[in-house]
Amino acid sequence: MENLPVYHGPIGKEEGERRLAQDGREGCYLIRNSDSVPGVYCLCVLCQGYVYTYRLYRDDGGSWAADTSPGVQKRYFRKIKNLITAFQKPEQGIAMPLLYPVTAQTRAQTHTDAQTPSNSLSPTLSSSPNAYHAKGHKSRNAKEVRQALG
Repeated sequence: MENLPVYHGPIGKEEGERRLAQDGREGCYLIRNSDSVPGVYCLCVLCQGYVYTYRLYRDDGGSWAADTSPGVQKRYFRKIKNLITAFQKPEQGIAMPLLYPVTAQTRAQTHTDAQTPSNSLSPTLSSSPNAYHAKGHKSRNAKEVRQALG
């Protein structure tokens, strides 16, 4: 996973949301470590001002899968890159296709000036009561994202 350009490591939910909001494009995405389940990763995608989060995991045979919408057949991939390629197409059981990778390297080069100082505090925004779409978790509406970014 460490060799994957869109993998951001153990950045946490809020930081992942902030990075996607900074990019701001519909369909931008990244992968991070899960905050709640050790050994599991999260695929996060920005769609209509919300960040949808899908769990990615490896089965006992080493194949990759994602938790997607109910009724969508679970697919397994030998390589994580193949999973990402499949989810770049519409109707794959996620909120929208993966269109714009937010890589750790690109983010560092593109958004250096937009980063907040490490000693500043930003408000913690909670998700709405209807914050789930299929099995993807969505949080923060467009207005809240704009407020958080100042």
